[in-house]
Amino acid sequence: MMKHILSVFSLCCLALGCAAATPAIAGETIKMSTTTSTQDSGLLDYLLPKFTADTGITVQVIAKGTGAALRDGMDGNVDVVFVHDTAREVKFVEEGYGTKRYAVMHNDFVLVGPASDPAGVKNLKKIDDALKAIASKKAPFISRGDDSGTHAKELALWKEAGVPLEKTTQNIMKGGKPAQVIFEAPKGEWYMSIGQGMGKTLMMAEEKKAYTLADRGTFVQQRFGKNPPTTLEILAENDGPLLNPYGVIPVNPKKFPHVQFNAAEKFAQWLVSEAGQEHIAAYTLQGKQLFFPDAMPKK
Repeated sequence: MMKHILSVFSLCCLALGCAAATPAIAGETIKMSTTTSTQDSGLLDYLLPKFTADTGITVQVIAKGTGAALRDGMDGNVDVVFVHDTAREVKFVEEGYGTKRYAVMHNDFVLVGPASDPAGVKNLKKIDDALKAIASKKAPFISRGDDSGTHAKELALWKEAGVPLEKTTQNIMKGGKPAQVIFEAPKGEWYMSIGQGMGKTLMMAEEKKAYTLADRGTFVQQRFGKNPPTTLEILAENDGPLLNPYGVIPVNPKKFPHVQFNAAEKFAQWLVSEAGQEHIAAYTLQGKQLFFPDAMPKK
């Protein structure tokens, strides 16, 4: 009888020891495909630990151009997308890949270039006029050429400015494999499309003493948060067409039952909550606010 009691006691102790060694509930992890600007600006390094602290959910980040990020959602490879190309985001939801687009925040695009400003755009108030000046003087311009939200905005701005465009192709990585995208862009040796992210595009623009279009958040981080910093300067800004809104979209579980929808929805709801919006507004670099909340609840 005593041996039986000791045996039961030993099993109980073993079970209690195992329970103590293993957390009672493992935290959930979601996969998020997002634009490089949320990563390169430092926003996610600031924001995601706060989300995890509030919810226990961790976020695995895959940073790439908006087009590639949306394709991750269309392939069911991620649980949520956080990008900046409103037209494509709306289409993503309409085609059933996402459940809802939540308007989260905005910053804006800026035209940057060398201090010497060879095209003389610094005193031009309209981005259309600045781009026309660059094209007419054939001043070097570096395009991301990566099917990102920034690339899409840049192409739209050239078109709106009335600069002649021709169909061109660019090699990019799509789904981890080499692919080509076709789009309309200016032609000429002065216009260089490189198929790279924002950081590398800024580096090449500096090397070539060229202009480029950048999201303000990434540029501020490169200008004030890097050592050595970029020497490029903002030469055109604060024009209406340069507005840059961001949206977050949970991937649709009706199309992809395996996605972590509940956790992805919690993330989206947290971003547009009062706490999430206040964190976004509070993110600064060298005293400069990089993003502005678009869903701040009314009090």
